Amino acid sequence: MKIRKGDRVRIMSGKDAGRESTVSAAFPATGKVTVEGYNIAKRHTKPRSAEEPGGILDKEMPMNASNVMVLSPADGKPTRVGYKVLDDGSKIRVCKRSGEKIEDNHE
Repeated sequence: MKIRKGDRVRIMSGKDAGRESTVSAAFPATGKVTVEGYNIAKRHTKPRSAEEPGGILDKEMPMNASNVMVLSPADGKPTRVGYKVLDDGSKIRVCKRSGEKIEDNHE
């Protein structure tokens, strides 16, 4: 999967289409990502202890990675992601729009 945690993305489809944020988690096995502040669902929880009360909580739900596009570092527009092998043998992610390197700012 070409989208990683910390990438700046634009949501392309769904109820939050057109909004921009960062990826808070990526799940390559299922091909899903969670985007900070979007695709929120209500979760009804039971109280587990005195410190952890129950109630209705907002929770970010995973969405399919095909519904988001990485923003180009050059102009901030959505772009596809490719790979480039450097002379020293390392592989980096590049944006197809401008050919610039996409910084890996995941934690």
